[in-house]
Amino acid sequence: MLILLPPSEGKTPAGRGRPLDLGALSFPELTSTRRAVVEAVAATSTRPDAHDRLGVSPHLVEEVARNTRLLTAPTAPAGTVYSGVLYAALDLASMDTAARRRANRWLVVVSALFGAVRMVDRVPAYRLSMAVNLPPLGPLAAVWREPLAAVLPEAAGRGVVVDCRSSTYAAAWVPRGPLARRWVQVRVPGATHLAKHTRGLVARHLCEVGLDARTPRGLAEVVGQAFDVALTEPTKVDQPWVLDASVRSPGGGR
Repeated sequence: MLILLPPSEGKTPAGRGRPLDLGALSFPELTSTRRAVVEAVAATSTRPDAHDRLGVSPHLVEEVARNTRLLTAPTAPAGTVYSGVLYAALDLASMDTAARRRANRWLVVVSALFGAVRMVDRVPAYRLSMAVNLPPLGPLAAVWREPLAAVLPEAAGRGVVVDCRSSTYAAAWVPRGPLARRWVQVRVPGATHLAKHTRGLVARHLCEVGLDARTPRGLAEVVGQAFDVALTEPTKVDQPWVLDASVRSPGGGR
């Protein structure tokens, strides 16, 4: 199983730790692209118009400044650097050993800076969205599309691709061919905050239950153990199945 997550907008900086080692991250095939993006974002972040180019508030001075220290700043596991609503609901720290082991194997964060990282990969705090058109590389979703297509299908293995990404990050890689038939987009009705929270809970549930679903219907059965779900089959080739999931109301168990 491959569970795709978006990064959090905010990051928790490491207080101490060794500096970034691009070659030590998961998916080493992405190293050259990672290096190019790191160099480009560092250069862009020193410009007077950095906030406009990165699409962030001019008040986020320190967050942009961190981008200039990516190769020297302390790092921590991605599972602790990424914070926010989805990661609070995922709550890796409270998982038991077996669930944490599955999380380290199944969860992959699609990142504008690193392409794809696992929970154990040591990364610094940074500020960069996949929606950015980063000079001189161009739109980051396009920069990452081919490199991610070379590594993520293998990471999925024979299981389903559980897609919990936002549309911004989904643009960087779309499963194709036979893998598309095992691609399930998790959709949550309601506000963005609620969607992030519920996707985090769904990812946690899958890691705790530990059943490696091989089909979209099998995934719906597993998620349906704890959530109200509805599965919709795609009407066109290379489109995802859609799994609508919502937190079951108290007393609504089966």
